[in-house]
Amino acid sequence: MQTTTNTASMPTFNHSTARSFSTSHGLGVRAIALEVNDAEFAFNISTSYGARPSHPAMKINDDIIISEIQLYGDVVLRHISFKNSNLGLNFLPGFKGMDDEEPRASKDQEDFGIRRLDHVAGNVFNIEEVIDYVKMFSEFHEFAQFSIDDLTGLVESGLNTGVLANNGESVLLNITEPVYGTEINSQIQTYLEHNQGEGVGHMALASKDIFMTLKEMKRRSLYGFEFMPPPPPTYYKTLKHRIGDNILKDEQIKKCEELGILVDKDDQCVLLQIFTKTVGDRPTILLEIIQRIGCMDQDERGNIIQKGGCGGFGKGNISALFKSVEEYEKCSISCS
Repeated sequence: MQTTTNTASMPTFNHSTARSFSTSHGLGVRAIALEVNDAEFAFNISTSYGARPSHPAMKINDDIIISEIQLYGDVVLRHISFKNSNLGLNFLPGFKGMDDEEPRASKDQEDFGIRRLDHVAGNVFNIEEVIDYVKMFSEFHEFAQFSIDDLTGLVESGLNTGVLANNGESVLLNITEPVYGTEINSQIQTYLEHNQGEGVGHMALASKDIFMTLKEMKRRSLYGFEFMPPPPPTYYKTLKHRIGDNILKDEQIKKCEELGILVDKDDQCVLLQIFTKTVGDRPTILLEIIQRIGCMDQDERGNIIQKGGCGGFGKGNISALFKSVEEYEKCSISCS
């Protein structure tokens, strides 16, 4: 096992690789990190089952080990393990929260309400190849899927998506490919062209209160985050018919309409979601803010947790979301 002498915060950081990544992809995600029991073992067993190695196990310090394997495109899956599970670290060595340098002005200043990553979505050329590759070395299973057939009333573009999950379904990797030969390019095909290859299309951030999160995002950013155009008013007029009368209160539905939040449900949970417009200098990566309501359970330690992926991934919103993105992309082309 290697021991780091790199002066960068991440021992796997390489200036040449960083420049190449930035030149090819612009703003993007290089690594998706998973906490594992043993990062060295995870690397060895993954590569023995066919994973493409990126960086062997390396010590950050006496307590922390990381390793990396190729995931898709130039994105790596980073394994992180802690010898001392009671370290209580929120950040790896070399990183710290902004609040450490810029304390809140008052107790009235809320945090953003973001608690963790809900899922990470990758855009790829061939979904079957990537899913088979990840399943081969990880033993992740297929959690959900939807396709162009789910895009009711939408004929201009399309996608196919599969979701992979670990055994506990706390780690969710969405894999999406475009449908080719449609009337206009889907946002997935647009992503692949402008990103110059496969990569992370969006990160879904789980919120404890999506209304508060959006309020803070708009209030505290310099120009305010821009979000995808909302669905038409008919979407909210028929919402109770689609999800049931007793799911959301009238004032909550009104807030959803004001903010452009999409709503869906399955037999277990309610899902609230909204997407930003692209956040970099290319029409590539964006963010999703998501809140899942329901599916609370107890883990082996007695802690109350929410079941991963509860409420699905907004399958009922696919058409509304795609239509919104199509309108945004049409405007971007005609207005530029």
